[in-house]
Amino acid sequence: QLQLVESGGGLVQPGGSLRLSCAASEATLNNYNIGWFRQAPGKGREGVACLTSDGRGYIAYSVKGRFTISRDNAKNTVYLQMSSLQAEDTAVYFCAAAPSRPGDKVGFDVALYNYWGQGTQVTVSS
Repeated sequence: QLQLVESGGGLVQPGGSLRLSCAASEATLNNYNIGWFRQAPGKGREGVACLTSDGRGYIAYSVKGRFTISRDNAKNTVYLQMSSLQAEDTAVYFCAAAPSRPGDKVGFDVALYNYWGQGTQVTVSS
């Protein structure tokens, strides 16, 4: 059973940056497609970035130019680098994983992902 643990959230001022980490245990993350999602109070879960097992990254239009996704195979960790943060970015951020299989869809549909972390809170406020 793949377990994901997010870290790196916190309180940041508008315009600031944060890097979130998604670490996995008992599995190799480069065998999975990884997604980063966020959920603000009273809203649905929104995909912001995803990374395929073969290294293709996709960024949602709403955060394009501010967020990037990357993977460190040696640390078995996927990162979400966030910059120019705004109050609207305040949310709980989750990482999710799906086993990579030929022909599988990749994207921001929550139904594509089998495993989820517990989330990390990001608050953007002065």
